[in-house]
Amino acid sequence: MKLLLLHSPLVGPGTWRYVAPALRARAFDIAVADFAAVMAGSGPYYPRLVQMVGACFERDVPAMLVVHSGAGSLVPAVAASGRVSGAIFVDALMPHPGRSWFETVPQSLKSRLKNLARDGRMPPWQRWWPDGAIRALFGDETAYAQFISELKEIPLAYLEEPAPDIALGEKFAAAYLQLSSGNAAEALAAERLGWPVKRLALHHLAVLTHPEKVADEISNLVSERG
Repeated sequence: MKLLLLHSPLVGPGTWRYVAPALRARAFDIAVADFAAVMAGSGPYYPRLVQMVGACFERDVPAMLVVHSGAGSLVPAVAASGRVSGAIFVDALMPHPGRSWFETVPQSLKSRLKNLARDGRMPPWQRWWPDGAIRALFGDETAYAQFISELKEIPLAYLEEPAPDIALGEKFAAAYLQLSSGNAAEALAAERLGWPVKRLALHHLAVLTHPEKVADEISNLVSERG
């Protein structure tokens, strides 16, 4: 089966650096999108991100999406192409058609992040959090250095831009893998929709620190929904 891995536009494709080969070892055909060029340009961003995903599909070969974090917001618009067989949300934001990223977070976080903006740009993602918070998730300095090397300034306009006003159909084949306590509400929302949900008591970036465990659960969910 073809799996198309989407990283959050706030970080880089290296999110999947270790899970991608682990999934290939489990006999999946893997492609990884790269949103860096889109995020370095001008908006509107969602149409360009969706177009970038579309370019990753092979002709007449449907793929299942595997999306991490903020990439969850892209799923409905990508699925509207008719080339998607389903999606696995990995500690991902649930779709929010017609709403911006800022509208999905608490007002306190929105205000704090807007105060970090300078000249319409947000600092790299690891600087949104207390000093050392992201580094503490990694036991390996090399993995951490590789991860942050891809993190760039983010256009504030992306966080303010509404996602395409497209909803997933009720019969869309989706599932949710929760990695962190911070996405417990997202996992519960997936359960209310009747999606299969798996949980690992890890953290948001476990895709980089526990790739075999994550790949196992993705594989199980793909089999369940495939």
